[in-house]
Amino acid sequence: MNDSSLTRRQILAAGVVMGMGAPVLAQSDAPVRLVVTFPPGGSTDITARIIQPELAKRLGRSVVVENKPGASSQLATDYVAKSKPDGNTLLVSFDSHAINAVAKPKLPYDTFKDFTGITLAVRFPLVIAASASVQSKDLRGFLEEARKQPARFSYASTGIGSMNQLVMEDIKRRSGSPVLHVPYAGGGPAVQAVLSDTSQITLLSYAALKGQIAAGKVTPLAVTGAKRLADLPNVPTVAESGFPGFEAYSWIGIFAPSGTPPETVQKLTEAFRETLQSPEVHGKLTAGGFEVMATDGPGAERHARQEFERWSAFVRTTGLKISE
Repeated sequence: MNDSSLTRRQILAAGVVMGMGAPVLAQSDAPVRLVVTFPPGGSTDITARIIQPELAKRLGRSVVVENKPGASSQLATDYVAKSKPDGNTLLVSFDSHAINAVAKPKLPYDTFKDFTGITLAVRFPLVIAASASVQSKDLRGFLEEARKQPARFSYASTGIGSMNQLVMEDIKRRSGSPVLHVPYAGGGPAVQAVLSDTSQITLLSYAALKGQIAAGKVTPLAVTGAKRLADLPNVPTVAESGFPGFEAYSWIGIFAPSGTPPETVQKLTEAFRETLQSPEVHGKLTAGGFEVMATDGPGAERHARQEFERWSAFVRTTGLKISE
């Protein structure tokens, strides 16, 4: 490598302009791309699109959302892992970022070595929602229906090895209710499966189900968090439905390719945290049932590692098959 090329790379890596609203990344004529791991309509996509306008203001840059669904989020994740580490291509990842490392030991990337955390953006309980064909209006009743009619019911997940699969399999294990797992390529397709009664229940964010619940097209049976949602005060938690101590959350994190300059990572973290804590974005996310976390980068990496360890232990203990 000659001196001129080294100097150019150093300049690009350090291409951070201080100041609110000013460009903070190298190559400021290029947009910052938020690569979403699932199709439009799901929680990850909803979160990215709520963040997008305010983040663009904070960065002083164009920000675009790019959906790259496929292979339970592996397609987008691998794409970002192999992208240039200049801060212009970021992964908006679902909880599958950690869980894929449990389910698929031969990933084309290393979950914990090939990415640098920017922020753990939000977490949220899942809403267990049923199609119009389900007679029961609560989780306890649905599980009893499933025990009596073991061949009738299936649940739609966002993919094999997804958080909603693990959560439902945990509930099935505790209840002894047989409900067939049917994986889909994201939250949007899972909602459509329940609306068409192809599957009878799904477990998604309130944001992904809010419109369908309001229209009476799906019935919320329970929520997986520690407390009831403010918008659904009459819908009990899973713990209240006969499973004391049960608690589970999905989450969305922002990650950059490893090797992204520390100055760029820091500026991105600051911009995301300010965006997430801004009144408009915070309000929209909270109204959708999201809990804003807005951690620093190491916080996002720690959370991913903790989730990997939790669900690794669950799979190991139960012998659950979650690989394709």
